[in-house]
Amino acid sequence: MTTSKGALLLIALVVVIVIVAALFPATPQPQSYHHFADQRAWLGIPNFGDVASNLGFAIVGIWGLIALLSRGPRAIVFLDSRERGLYEVIFAGMLLTAFGSSYYHLAPDNARLVWDRLPMTIVFASLVAVVIAERISVKAGLWLWPALLTIGIASVLVWRSSEIRGHGDLRFYAAVQAGSVLVLLIALFLSARYTRGSDYAVVVGFYVLAKILETADRQVFGLGHIVSGHTLKHLAAAAAGYWILRMLQKRSPIAA
Repeated sequence: MTTSKGALLLIALVVVIVIVAALFPATPQPQSYHHFADQRAWLGIPNFGDVASNLGFAIVGIWGLIALLSRGPRAIVFLDSRERGLYEVIFAGMLLTAFGSSYYHLAPDNARLVWDRLPMTIVFASLVAVVIAERISVKAGLWLWPALLTIGIASVLVWRSSEIRGHGDLRFYAAVQAGSVLVLLIALFLSARYTRGSDYAVVVGFYVLAKILETADRQVFGLGHIVSGHTLKHLAAAAAGYWILRMLQKRSPIAA
């Protein structure tokens, strides 16, 4: 798909998501969401499994930052050095997710959930900017990045504000999340400047697996009461971050 067609497709996607979100009724955050299956404490840490599994985000975040900041023969190559900063924010966001999600899972409620979701929106917004920079235009990606970050952060704050007012509304936040995943899928059909573009399919696959495990939290925990679906969700999401790092380390620029 050509760059111009890709840009038009992304614009059409945004329009469709906005329309669909507007058609849905306002949906508050169910309080049952905070009642996770594995509430066992260990080493004095409540909800140990859901807290400790965030270590995966921290490991991938630090690993990615070290790889991006490294120089020498094994340094990650970018056709435009400005692209590196977008990926640095992605892995910094994963590191922040480890702290935010751990804080939330120590005592889950809506107020703490904000600090779980904010870092994740930073990761998603920066991923969208990366796709635009690498598949459409570096200039466009960098120019849109602050706006994408603002939209992502606003989606969390608008949701929280609606909950405080007693009229919870998840539509904006859900639309931003769904749009981010769809952009990654569309990236598979846009002209690539690097090899291994299909790795985005694996990243999306890990994300879908994470959502399935999150939904099947109690069912997974019921299989022997060893580990919960939500704990495995964290590990699957961290694996998506690792796959992005793996892609960066293995890919090569494609000759014009």
